[in-house]
Amino acid sequence: NTVANAVSVAADLGVWMLNLHISGGMKMMEAARRSLETRGAKSPILVGVTVLTSLSKKDLMQIGIKTSVEEHVTSLALLARDSGLDGVVCSASETKLLRSLLPKDFCLVTPGIRRLEDTKNDQKRTVGPAEAIRNGSDYLVVGRPIIRAKSPINALIEFNSAITKFN
Repeated sequence: NTVANAVSVAADLGVWMLNLHISGGMKMMEAARRSLETRGAKSPILVGVTVLTSLSKKDLMQIGIKTSVEEHVTSLALLARDSGLDGVVCSASETKLLRSLLPKDFCLVTPGIRRLEDTKNDQKRTVGPAEAIRNGSDYLVVGRPIIRAKSPINALIEFNSAITKFN
């Protein structure tokens, strides 16, 4: 109920995309989807978080997950699809695999985008912008490499250039 209500309020505010944790389970995701049913085309894109890009296999083991990162991401992405979500948040390292398993219109949002010269910070599963697009990402999430740059606008131009060179 809490998640469904929050999703409904976010939609009322005009949010165009929002995410929730797939680990909340199928009933939670289905309730979130149902809360948007009457909105039609005005519904925000509803995506579920798979595995944070700051987590590695070792980190997953520490929280009791015994499968590989790829297997866990795949399992969560299929659950999100079956629950009616529009897509998932995942590392671009997994997008190629997910593209082979999921419908073309299933949205893949990928954080942890880093160029070779960027500091990885806490990110463990990073991919460059052009590779992310090549792997099948629909939306790239780029934070610190732009907002912490000496010139954020120049950093943004460089990221966009890397993507347009790919196309």
